[in-house]
Amino acid sequence: QVQLVESGGDLVQAGGSLRLSCAASGSVTGINTMGWYRQAPGKQRELVAEISSGGATNYGNAVKGRFTISLDGTNIAMYLQMNSLKPEDTAVYYCNVRAYSGPFFSTYWGQGTQVTVSS
Repeated sequence: QVQLVESGGDLVQAGGSLRLSCAASGSVTGINTMGWYRQAPGKQRELVAEISSGGATNYGNAVKGRFTISLDGTNIAMYLQMNSLKPEDTAVYYCNVRAYSGPFFSTYWGQGTQVTVSS
């Protein structure tokens, strides 16, 4: 089982920067990927960035070149550095873990943290 807690969401002006954090706890057989998703009002949840246990990263087209995902192995934490923020980045950002326990793959979500970018 995995527990995820996000933090760092805030109100910022366009062009500003913000860093989100996700603290993970619990245990599983192994991790497939960890990542960030976001959901804006009236929109479907979309991929922001993800990273595999091997270090490979994947970014959504809307944030590529502006956002960077990273891991802190010592503290079992994940970060999302967001630069050059735009109003369209406004959304609730969720930490996500896809892991396996025995023969089962499971998806875990944090509670979400609000990011609001004003113009």
